[in-house]
Formats: sequence, C-alpha cells, structure tokens
Amino acid sequence: MNKRVFSLSLIVAGLMLVLAACSEKATPVPTQAPVVTEAPTAAPVALSGDPIRGGLLYDEWYKVLGVDAPEGDQPLWATQTTNTRSGGTTWRCKECHGWDYKGVDGAYGKGSHMTGFVGVLQVAGTDPNEILAALKTGDHDFSAYMDEQALTDIALFLSENMLDSAAFITDKRPVGGDPENGKSIFDENCTDCHGPNGMALNFGDENSPEYYGTIASDNPWEFVHKARFGQPGVADMPALVDLGLADQDYIDLLAYAQTLPTSSPAEGGRLYDNWIEAIGAADMTENQSLWATQTTNTRTGNDTWRCKECHGWDYLGVEGRYGSGSHMTGFPGVFAARDKSAEELLAALQGENHDISTVMNEAQLNALVAFIQQLQDLKPYINDDKTVNGDASNGKVLFNGTCKMCHGEDGKAIDFDDGEGVEFVGTLAADNPWEAFNKISYGQPGAPMIAGVNMGWSWQDIADILTYIQTLPTK
Repeated sequence: MNKRVFSLSLIVAGLMLVLAACSEKATPVPTQAPVVTEAPTAAPVALSGDPIRGGLLYDEWYKVLGVDAPEGDQPLWATQTTNTRSGGTTWRCKECHGWDYKGVDGAYGKGSHMTGFVGVLQVAGTDPNEILAALKTGDHDFSAYMDEQALTDIALFLSENMLDSAAFITDKRPVGGDPENGKSIFDENCTDCHGPNGMALNFGDENSPEYYGTIASDNPWEFVHKARFGQPGVADMPALVDLGLADQDYIDLLAYAQTLPTSSPAEGGRLYDNWIEAIGAADMTENQSLWATQTTNTRTGNDTWRCKECHGWDYLGVEGRYGSGSHMTGFPGVFAARDKSAEELLAALQGENHDISTVMNEAQLNALVAFIQQLQDLKPYINDDKTVNGDASNGKVLFNGTCKMCHGEDGKAIDFDDGEGVEFVGTLAADNPWEAFNKISYGQPGAPMIAGVNMGWSWQDIADILTYIQTLPTK
C-alpha cells in the first residue's frame, strides 16, 4: 500500500474541513436560535468476503485468479531503483510490502527485494472500506485487473488477518517456539503432501532445490504466511488460519520446520540417472572424453555423459548387469566408492578425463557425493532373474497412496515410450527392475515425481512397491 495514497486521503479530508470552516464564517449570525436536527451518521457498509483468499491474492493474485500477469511493470515500480525485478513479479503485493508486511521497515529493508516502499501492517484494524478505496486510487488502482470481490478480499485480509510474525522472529530464528508442538501440527496437516521429513516436494529445481525446511530456514516470514493462507494455485494445500490455530502455533511450526533437512540424496540420484534432463542443460555435442577408451557400447552424445550408462542401474558397472550386452563399457561401478570421504569423491568427480565440474556446479557435485555415500546393495532386493523380494500387499498400499495419482490404478496413465511401442510402470518394472528401483527411490529427472527416499520409505518399502508394480500390465 503506497503511503502517498493515504496521504492524499488525509489532504482531501483536510480541504473539506477548511471549506466547511470558511463557509461558517460567511454565514450571518441568526437572531433566533435555530432548531438543530442532527443528521443520522451512516454506519460504514460491512464488507463481505474471504480474507483467507485475500492472503493468497496478496501473495500472487494473478495465479489465484487464473490470469496472466499484466504486461510491463506496475506503474509505481519506476519510482524505485533498488529492486531490479521486472514484469509479473512487480505486480505482487508481497514484492513491495514484504512477507512480514513491513516493507522497507522489515526484512525487505535491504537486499535484492528492497524497494523502499512502506509496509501495510500499519493499516491492520483499519476500516476495510478505506483500504478498498485505496486499492482503487491513483497508481495503486488495481480495479482494472481485479474484480470488486478480489479487492474486497485483500482489504479484509489487510484489515483483519495480518500477523506480526516479525515480533516472534529474530535473525530468522523463531523466538520461544516449541518444536514438539510444531511437529504435531506438521504431522497432522502437512505430511500427506510434504512427506514425513518435508522433502517430498521440491519447490525449486535441480539447480536450486527448495524444500519445506529450506523455506523455513531461508525465509521464515514467507513460511509463516504460506502456512497460514496456503499456496496460490494449489487447492489441496490447507490454510491453517482456517483451523483456528493460535499465533504461537505458527511459531512452533516454524521452529520444527527449521529442524528438517534442506538437501536430499534424491537430487544426486536424479543427476546420476540423467543430469542433462535434471538440470535442463543443452544437448552435449561431443562424447564424454572417457568414452573413446571403450568400444563395446556404441551409443553417442548425451548417453555417453549419463553416469548410469557407465556404472549401471545396479551401481556395479562391469561387475553387474552392464557386464554384458549393448550397455557394456568395461568401466567399474561406483558402489565400492560409497565408503570414501566427501573430499575423495569430489576429487574423483573433478579428476582428469572424469572432470564434470565444467557441466555441474558445486551444489550438484555435492549432491552426487551424498548420493554415492548412501548407495545400497540391491542384491538382497532384486534377483538375477529380475524377480523382486518384496511384499506386494504393502507395495499396493504405498502405490495407491502416492503413485496412483499420476500413473493411474493400473499404472497405464503415463507411457514413457516416445516411439511406437509402450512403456508403462509395469513394463519398466518387468524389463529393468534395477532402473525402476532407482526411479522409485530418487524420482524421474526433469519431472515432478515424488522420490521414495524423501517420503521416508525404507529400501524394503521400495522393494515392496516394485514387487507390486510387477503385477501391473506391461502393455
């Protein structure tokens, strides 16, 4: 909310008082006292709306409304030079006024988000009619982009539902938070989507992963806002403010969320699978330099850069499934390296001919290291004849609770084959259970697939799912 809008209102009110005073001076003094009839004061109209929706609109209104962001920058954006963002972001209320609603006097008083604009916390408790009027005034007029109900919902949110979370957060840490109570709130409301450790959903990408715990640690004010009102465009996320939680409960939830991990071996597992797809890199125009040292695998280009193509889905290289057949290279596996230190593994990943630091950043190299260090021996779970040692009944429960949403009850909702054939989850599980085990564990590169290790599943749970998937149709 721009301070100048409210200043203009005060100026107009002041002018009206001055004009009234001048008018009184020009009126002759009556010889007889008139009968004074006081005009009834009209009560302000009570606005009707949804302040929870208003909180979502404050976050990213055009996503809530299902429309494109307006073209160009918001008109007031040109009055500041410190925040270099442009386009749709400049139209988000939070980008000017902050997640803590304090604008330049809060967390956005410095850093790349700084604009110098005032906050909106100062209007808490104000008649929402006044706020609604300000949302339709001057360069802050949003009436051309949002309908009356949307603006009303924002006005109600600003008047009634802002929480001064900054009063409970110091140096990004919650003051007086109770992680035990926070865990109870998390387990009851958040685990179905975010997983038991907050790692099921990655809000970022492979270049900059962002999990539940990441937001809590990096931007606790944003975390509290989204916990209270939900995520724009995600209908299934509950707005905890609708459950009647006390202010302290959000601080407790934040305290617990900051104990959750901010990185996962799943990131490294997807990089091992196909880092080009995972990070959205351009196709490789030449073969990996070590590829020329073997002649048995005739693949070229991107395939030669995939870690799995040299070291196998069972991580054993020439000692495992890739010891024969068209994928054979003669290269060793990586399973034996799992006991090496992070420093040793990083040195190997940056060694001569194997240096991938030119195509991956430091965070991605560290993710690969974390993946290698937790590798499991797949022999107890998958037999040489491709059968799996698992409990299909438990696998069915886990599949129906998580995987069925995308793959369908029979596993045929998604066809991975890009040719004339078909490849369903049942096809993959039957043909290459080692690959299927990796993808169930770590996810699919470049796709929003849940990773089993982020769901808290044990290796046996993953084997159980694989056992059940092998019962699904293959064509």
